[in-house]
Amino acid sequence: MNALKQSLLIFAFAATLAFPLFARAQDAVDPASIAAALLDELDARDYTAAAARFTPEMAAAVPADKLAAVWESLPSQAGVATGRGEPQVAVAGDTAIVTIPLHYAGAELVAKVAVDAQGKVPGFVIQPAAAPTAAAPASDAGFSEHELAVGEGSTALPATLALPEGSGPFPAVVLVHGSGPHDRDESIGPNRPFLDIARGLAAQGVAVLRYEKRSKAHPGAYAAPGSLTIDSETTDDAVAALRTLAAQPRVDATRLFLFGHSQGAMMAPRIAARSIDAGVPVAGLVLLAAPSRKLMDIVVEQNRRLAVLDDAHTSDAERAAIETLIAQVRAIRAGEEQPVAGLPLNLPAAYWRSTDTVDPVHEAQVVDLPMLVLQGARDIQVVDADWQGWKAGFHDDAEVEFKLYPALNHLGITGEGDGNLAEYAVPGHVDAGLVADVARWVRDR
Repeated sequence: MNALKQSLLIFAFAATLAFPLFARAQDAVDPASIAAALLDELDARDYTAAAARFTPEMAAAVPADKLAAVWESLPSQAGVATGRGEPQVAVAGDTAIVTIPLHYAGAELVAKVAVDAQGKVPGFVIQPAAAPTAAAPASDAGFSEHELAVGEGSTALPATLALPEGSGPFPAVVLVHGSGPHDRDESIGPNRPFLDIARGLAAQGVAVLRYEKRSKAHPGAYAAPGSLTIDSETTDDAVAALRTLAAQPRVDATRLFLFGHSQGAMMAPRIAARSIDAGVPVAGLVLLAAPSRKLMDIVVEQNRRLAVLDDAHTSDAERAAIETLIAQVRAIRAGEEQPVAGLPLNLPAAYWRSTDTVDPVHEAQVVDLPMLVLQGARDIQVVDADWQGWKAGFHDDAEVEFKLYPALNHLGITGEGDGNLAEYAVPGHVDAGLVADVARWVRDR
């Protein structure tokens, strides 16, 4: 669950406001001026005027009260606004996409506004500014990286294998992402947790496979209509990644491990069980920031927590958005069908119902593998209640080790004070001590 999905977030609102883009921007329309005017209205808290710029589909999915809740959550996530950069206009298909840098005291963000031929806005997203391309490993890094693919043909997922120097065979790990469309580095703003973990483990004698999530690599076709579930999003490809890793030269196919982060940690026991059933053994699980409760309940809780982070107060707009979310969860659980646009993360009701079938602690008990359970005490997304759920399930199991890191956040990065989402936009690296703990635990199995 990475984040209130960006899922969970990168910023909880990013996925909520991501919509299909359509129509053609013509010369008669000035997309940059329209995008700037939209942001001006948001700054002035004139949410009715801002929402009036949306296409009917967008306005239905994000009415003025929801837009207000999103915009007013920014200070708690990014600090005080300090200005904007120059807009850049590009064409994506038949739509003009305006990109405007947003400067905040605690983060650098980017607003992307889609503008159609009528000057209406069919798409709007705010996300952390992207990090520059990662440098290749140093020549003396002690490992090398190799491009691979998980799966075959046009639906294959680009992947990278970090392989220690030497003849091996090496214990090996598959990294499984949190929720949302992630690249192989699990990039969140300027941070790349999976890049840090993969290279850190490889330098300590553990091979690591990381891959592009299907929702990132094939966003338009990763699930047939009506078939999207948490398994088609996460489980199936992770099983395929284990199979790919087991086939690599210099990898010890009897010592394959899963490292799951957030939603990936929640799904790790199920992934391991299905991999074992498919004939690819799994030697153990590493769980970082692992939910132990139902995902929909956690999403509601996260939104409540975020609403009070900036001023210890829940505004009327935030309260209305939370009440809408609670009503949606109830309707989903009651089996009611609802329009996808406007549901949490714009994912269909069937997907959310599939998350309710996941009982991570019970599934881990059934698969009965050694586990290393890791938690940052400053995590504001997967919190102490989840940590205690895992401890209650395995406190007397000699094959399960728990490690709590007082200074770490949801990404495994060190910070100070109370946790906040603004940290995700501040460059950092996964704690070296955490990586060393994982390397030791894997090598000792």
